[in-house]
Amino acid sequence: MSKEIIQDAERRMKKAVEVAQHDYSTIRTGRANPMILEGIKVDYFGTPTPINQVAGVSTPEARQIMISPWDRSTLEPIVKAIQASDLGLVPQNDGLYIRLNIPHLNEERRKDLIKQLHKKAEEHKVAVRNVRRDANEHLKGKQKSSEISEDELKRAEVEVQKLTDKYIVETDKLTAIKEAELREV
Repeated sequence: MSKEIIQDAERRMKKAVEVAQHDYSTIRTGRANPMILEGIKVDYFGTPTPINQVAGVSTPEARQIMISPWDRSTLEPIVKAIQASDLGLVPQNDGLYIRLNIPHLNEERRKDLIKQLHKKAEEHKVAVRNVRRDANEHLKGKQKSSEISEDELKRAEVEVQKLTDKYIVETDKLTAIKEAELREV
């Protein structure tokens, strides 16, 4: 009984770390990364649509993102969507493609991004801790209904805590890697 709860908790904690990794990839560093455009929606015939569904996105150079719209009528809406985002990038529209030159991060912007990173990291750690809380509540419910003994409950709680610690450490490692990328000049 308790084994299933622990396995479910581990699966959910692992998913929280995967979400953290994906979330960190959307934070802009000094290098071109198409993932930074992921949250931007383009007004495509009245429907908010992700950029990657109306155009090809590539990185021809280390500091440049190139957007190739499949329909030229989407050039302007893509430019407007990028300008409206908080990326701080200036799109250059040449009539066929949109180029985004990724400038070097200045110290102030770097500190803002690191602060944003740490805020997201804490949110992801809270998600892992919430899974721990849910698992422990399920285990206590099983013990109250006499499905597991008190000893089993204690062992299972220790197991859940070990998983929590493991996934918090993984989140910290991902955060440290991303912070090192952001500090890179």
